[in-house]
Amino acid sequence: MIQINHLSKKYRRGGLALNDVTLTLNEGMVGLLGPNGAGKSSLMRILATLVEPTSGEATINGVPLRKAEDIREMIGYLPQQFQVYPGLTGAEYLDYVGSMKGMNDPKRRKAEIARLLEEVNLQDQAGKKVKAYSGGMKRRLGIAQALLGSPQVLIVDEPTAGLDPEERVRFRNLLTRFSLGRIVLLSTHIVGDIESNCRQIAVLDRGRVKLSGDLAELREFGQGKVWEGIIGEDQFARLDPMSVVSTRRTEQGLLCRVIGDAPPVGSDAVQVRPTLEDGYLALLRSGDKAGAFQ
Repeated sequence: MIQINHLSKKYRRGGLALNDVTLTLNEGMVGLLGPNGAGKSSLMRILATLVEPTSGEATINGVPLRKAEDIREMIGYLPQQFQVYPGLTGAEYLDYVGSMKGMNDPKRRKAEIARLLEEVNLQDQAGKKVKAYSGGMKRRLGIAQALLGSPQVLIVDEPTAGLDPEERVRFRNLLTRFSLGRIVLLSTHIVGDIESNCRQIAVLDRGRVKLSGDLAELREFGQGKVWEGIIGEDQFARLDPMSVVSTRRTEQGLLCRVIGDAPPVGSDAVQVRPTLEDGYLALLRSGDKAGAFQ
C-alpha cells in the first residue's frame, strides 16, 4: 500500500505543483490521470525519493519516504524523461542497472535480462548501441530497466510516450501481469492507457486530487452531460473548444460529441451514455466557471 497524507510541493519558480494531496493506493494497477502540468510527475518523483515534499508525508508498504535507501530497494522507476548511456548496448545497459540494483548473481541477472528484452520486444536489438535506438526503443529499454529485480512497487511516468499502438498494447499487458501481488502506479494523460487495466484511479488537476476511486466512478461523472448530434458550422464556431470531445463531417453537417449541462443551442443533439473519456473531461471541467456552450 502507498499512503499519501497532505502532501504538498512548492518550487521556487514554478509555484505550487502539489496542493494537500491525500491518497491511499492499493495493490494492482493504479492509474494516475491528469492533464500536462497537473502535478503527476512531481508526485512520482517524490515517491521515488528524488525530491522532497514541502510538507506532508507518505509511506510505501509502511516505510516512510525519509528512509530513502529502503524505499529504493523496493521500487522500480521509469521517469518521463529517460536518460541512457549511448555508448552501451541495450544488454550492457541492463546489466549495469541490474548490478546497481544488487543483482549480484551474474547467471540470474543474465537470464532476467534476456527475459525482459523479449518482453519489451528488444531481443533482436540487444547487441546494438543505445545511441542507435529510436525514441520508442529507448522507451522500451526504460521499461525493462524499471522491471529489473522484480520490485514490489513499480512507478512509471507517461510510459507509452513514443510507443506505436502495437507496442502500447504489449506494454499494458506486461504491466497487468506484473501488477499481480504488487502495486503498479501508472501516470498518464491518455485515458486509453488506464481504461482496461487499472483497478483504481486518481485524477489530479492543478496539483489537487479531483477524484479517487474506480473507473465506474469516473465514467459516472459524465452522466447527463454528454450530447451528440448534428451541429451547423456557424454554431460549431461558437462552441467552447474544450467542450468538444469529437467531430466528424457528414453529408448532413458536423456530427459532434460535446460535454455540457445542456445541448448546444440550435442543434438536434441528444443525451448519450458517457465513455470513460467523457467522464474524465466532464470532471476536469467541473471546476471551471465558464459554461460549456456560447
